[in-house]
Amino acid sequence: MAVDPADYRCSLLAMQLADEWTEYVAATAIKEQARSYESAIDRLCRYVEKVLGDEAEGASLADPDLFDTLVQWELSLPEGNAPSSTKPYMLASSLRVLIVRRDDHPDREVSPALARLARGPTLVSCGERTERDEFTREEKRALVRAAWESAHATRKRLEAGWALAEQGRHRDQGCWTSVPHLLWGLAHDEISVDDLRRLLPPSREWPQELVEFTAGPGKAPQPHVARLQLARRLLASLYPTALDLHAFRILLMDATGYTSEEVTGFGETEVEFLPKGVRLTLLKNRGGHLRHRAFRDQSLSDVPAADGDAGGHLVVNWPRREASEVVRQLLDLTARVRAKAAHVTDTLFVNAAVRPGYITVFDRWTPGRSRANFGHWLDAMGVEVKGERHIGRLRKSTKVEKTIVTEGRIGAAADDHTEETFANHYAQGTTLRILSGRTIATAQQHWFDQALDRVDGPTVVSGTEDIDQGLLEDTGLSAQEADDIMTGQLDMGVSHCKNPYQSPFSRPGELCAVAPLRCLECRNAWILPSNLPQLLLFQVHLERLRTLLAPRAFTRLWGQSWVNLHAVLDDRTPEELAQARKHIEAGQAVLDLPLAAHTEFDA
Repeated sequence: MAVDPADYRCSLLAMQLADEWTEYVAATAIKEQARSYESAIDRLCRYVEKVLGDEAEGASLADPDLFDTLVQWELSLPEGNAPSSTKPYMLASSLRVLIVRRDDHPDREVSPALARLARGPTLVSCGERTERDEFTREEKRALVRAAWESAHATRKRLEAGWALAEQGRHRDQGCWTSVPHLLWGLAHDEISVDDLRRLLPPSREWPQELVEFTAGPGKAPQPHVARLQLARRLLASLYPTALDLHAFRILLMDATGYTSEEVTGFGETEVEFLPKGVRLTLLKNRGGHLRHRAFRDQSLSDVPAADGDAGGHLVVNWPRREASEVVRQLLDLTARVRAKAAHVTDTLFVNAAVRPGYITVFDRWTPGRSRANFGHWLDAMGVEVKGERHIGRLRKSTKVEKTIVTEGRIGAAADDHTEETFANHYAQGTTLRILSGRTIATAQQHWFDQALDRVDGPTVVSGTEDIDQGLLEDTGLSAQEADDIMTGQLDMGVSHCKNPYQSPFSRPGELCAVAPLRCLECRNAWILPSNLPQLLLFQVHLERLRTLLAPRAFTRLWGQSWVNLHAVLDDRTPEELAQARKHIEAGQAVLDLPLAAHTEFDA
């Protein structure tokens, strides 16, 4: 337990919280999150000592006088943090969990006032968490291709190292400045890296072969670190290093779609090879989920053509997204390290390293180590990415691909977590936002096109010359319909109707019940030049209604007719409009409207 109550004057309060913290960590098996509880206890105890002074010795969760101090401590947490920081909320929530846990125990006393405070909402905001964006498709392809190149290069380096070691001899028969002899000694545990420190001559006395092996062609090692640099170079010729394993993590995340934590958290006993794939047991510590997943190999039709052939052997240079192939290579690559690190059984990601002090270590992989983290691997492989260099972005890229394949179905994309988790952590990526925008724009364009294709207004036949039956037939009317319009049998007042018994406003077969009030909104209406006087009269009627009805009511009832009417009138020439007004003034044009049209505004 990192929290020692003896370190604080308020030892009783520290002991109460530390006991709850110890039990909580043991019960939940949390690891990284446990630090927030430790930090909350330490911050509170130091604050209590600062505020209460000598009275801090009597501070206890059973004392109701601690209420004000606890409130002030929580309100002081945002000091020294950014306004959007989540740390104050995390500390406040952690402490409240411990108090609630103690209050739930029947034999442990907690002041009712403190218990109510702990069970209520926190006094600080939860802050804002910036979600990482996914790698772009181009960046992801570059990562996967570089990972395959790195994996192949690692395999060739180790094969060459062990082949060179077989050319060496025992140290009693060999030379301490010969690379094959040194490799042989390390490979057969006849010498240790500490022997290199003690027995190797100074670097100025090394042969050129050893100098170039240590520092590279045309370079010379620094004398004070030459032996350590040589030891690391020799060990890297026989065993995979921390930098090498980044490639296999990338390939497994790409092939399986699971998190970094899961693809690096299964051992040899959790691998079962199938006739056409592999079954893996994946553990997600944060969610406590244990999954058994089978990953099938690609069929021959899915595999692209080979780049060439050498001596009748197929040369495969393309990235194959097969989990079984990656696992096989990883098992083979780390076999010798796992034999020397028998204590590590829960992961295949193990590597060899030479620590300062010439200590050889065969242990589990720690990808966050300095000089061997994900960013250093990107630099070593020449891969450029924009934004944060974090492996979690690759997981999000895989989620985006899955969302695209499943056509945006969250239930299918969130197959290894909840839909809420998907919405909070994966649906915020740039690619999905762009795709969502495109989907919305496409849907809007579809319905806009549908609206344009649908005829909801009248057909206007314009022209200053006389309208004959042939012209009407050319506009889409049958001979009978054109003849009925010419003879005035289909005159509805402000327009002619193609078929008053097929009105969109009435049941099929029934006579239209809304003519002529809705003719300007009807697809059956045909407006001829002779209807212009009635249209002007109808305009006067609508203008009157517009002054009597509320704007919202007028738009709802007559908005479409008003727009269509003005569209028809705007197409008429001033001469046509003047002639129509003369007909009205001479009493030759009358607009017959039902009585309801004059009383509607009273409603």
